[in-house]
Amino acid sequence: MKLTFRWYGEKDPVTLEKIRQIPTMNGIVSAIYDVPVGEVWSRESIAALKSMVEQAGLAFEVVESVPVHEDIKLGNANAAKWIANYCENVRRLGEAGVKVICYNFMPVFDWLRSELTREHADGSNSLAYDDETVLSMNPLTSALSLPGWDESYTKEQLKELLGQYKSVGEEQLWANLQTFLKAVIPVAEESGVKMAIHPDDPPWGLFGLPRIITGEANLDRFLKLVDSPANGLTFCTGSLGAGKQNDLPAMIRRFGNRIYFAHLRNIQWTGEHSFEEVGHPTSCGSLNMYEIVKALVESGFTGYVRPDHGRMIWGETGRFGYGLYDRALGATYLAGLFEAVERNQ
Repeated sequence: MKLTFRWYGEKDPVTLEKIRQIPTMNGIVSAIYDVPVGEVWSRESIAALKSMVEQAGLAFEVVESVPVHEDIKLGNANAAKWIANYCENVRRLGEAGVKVICYNFMPVFDWLRSELTREHADGSNSLAYDDETVLSMNPLTSALSLPGWDESYTKEQLKELLGQYKSVGEEQLWANLQTFLKAVIPVAEESGVKMAIHPDDPPWGLFGLPRIITGEANLDRFLKLVDSPANGLTFCTGSLGAGKQNDLPAMIRRFGNRIYFAHLRNIQWTGEHSFEEVGHPTSCGSLNMYEIVKALVESGFTGYVRPDHGRMIWGETGRFGYGLYDRALGATYLAGLFEAVERNQ
């Protein structure tokens, strides 16, 4: 596997120089953040990002993410224009040497949490999700803890968008996803790029919106929509692991040859549909990280891995879930797990 680290560009308080000092760190996962969703990324901006990363001694082979425009998910009259732009971005990233593109197909909301600074007994804090709190919210009036929409949409825009989704159920969303894949995957094949969809986080419907990348049966259905090696998965243990019904090692063994990117982190279940994010080691939470890594190795996984959301520890402040210290600890823990499992094969 190749160990990678998420980086949010030059404004990220976690610098490339610091990331480079994490033992066995191979590459950076990033994107172009100053272009509106759906627009084509310039070759110059891609080249500049690649150059910054490589000058720091790291590889630039994974992009997370190229966002999918809401019109594509809605399947409306504007979808074809945005799909064509998406295909061009895939081509340009392939030209730049990118091997994997991570993306998601979650309507309106990206990953959602009810709390950004859940305090733990050891003094650290982390992201958390409480189902009762979320269900009591109204997305048009509540102060939601979301990473993207709150700055992208006004209340009126959000109201209009939610209204458009009233006619889009799960089956229509599946159909719109297949339309997207039928256009994008052939371009990915030609460009030497693997598309790796990220599961919904959390893996259940919210605010009447459908979510479909949620568990084993749906992952199987997804891969069959366009059955190509270029159509694959980002296996996020924190997202899929929030669903207690999901047997993560079994899913890895079933879909291992189509997993190209893995987000590895632990969570602690605090209720049927509630959880908090914890340290990466197995003993910290509800997920067996050793068995997850073992399943990846035994399935022949040779893709990219990154430590996912971390706690804020040692007084660090910054982007919630994306500080340096706890993710660096997670990275070294994961590197040790992989070495141990691989040496025992």
